[in-house]
Amino acid sequence: MSPQSHYIEALGRQLHVTIWGEQHRETVVCWHGLARTGRDFDELAALLAQRYRVLCPDTLGRGLSQWSPEPEQEYHLAFYAAQAAAVMDAVGAQQVHWVGTSMGGAIAMHGLCTGARSLQGRIRKLVLNDMGPELARAAVQRIKDYAGQPPIFATLTELERFFRQVYAPFGALSDAQWRRLTETSWRRLPDGQITTHYDPAMVGQFTHHAHDYEQWAAWDALDLPVLCLHGEKSDLIEASSAREMQCRGPGANGLLQWIEVPDVGHAPALNTDSQCAWVRDFLA
Repeated sequence: MSPQSHYIEALGRQLHVTIWGEQHRETVVCWHGLARTGRDFDELAALLAQRYRVLCPDTLGRGLSQWSPEPEQEYHLAFYAAQAAAVMDAVGAQQVHWVGTSMGGAIAMHGLCTGARSLQGRIRKLVLNDMGPELARAAVQRIKDYAGQPPIFATLTELERFFRQVYAPFGALSDAQWRRLTETSWRRLPDGQITTHYDPAMVGQFTHHAHDYEQWAAWDALDLPVLCLHGEKSDLIEASSAREMQCRGPGANGLLQWIEVPDVGHAPALNTDSQCAWVRDFLA
């Protein structure tokens, strides 16, 4: 099954959305992590598209989406959540299931339970892929270090070598999957050299919206079924936070399903049969 590319106006900015299974009405939104793109979900989306319409957006400033001309005002969770609601409106999806890797999960929690609550009542089931209401500072600094100053290379082969290093915690990817990740994650500079696809200004979120990822209040307010996939070797969600998540919010009221993903760090790539099946079975 082949996906289709769409370009959707959302709050005055154009977002690229890869859509799978357009013949279906029931909809799943798959939202990627901080410095990634919607193409990360190709394996999962192909499976889910047997039953669902699957929307895989590129966040503002990433992939094929527009870069923000006002980065300090727009690169943050509340704006991303409002744009998500606008994308859902544009395709006629009043309610969806949501699969969020890292930042993609934080967007959902924020949109459900914080501020304007732009996604309140619109998500039926939530999958959080290695995301929680509290992030380890060392891991955030690691991400800021590689994402805030993207390297420059002469060739895509060199860029792939870099991605294999910084994204090694994703788990086992085949050579073909590494090649696809690279080929969907680059842009050419004016001098002809190659760098990563995203706007480096997006890491300003951690400075201009320093409390964006402090979401215990949002976690405690979640009142829908939640599946948490936690990388066994993740450095983003510390063991103490993981234990507390299982005792609070959906963990306290029987709505939480928790799966430790073995031999994976931050974040599981959702590219294996078992990982995709966990998501499929939870949504079903």
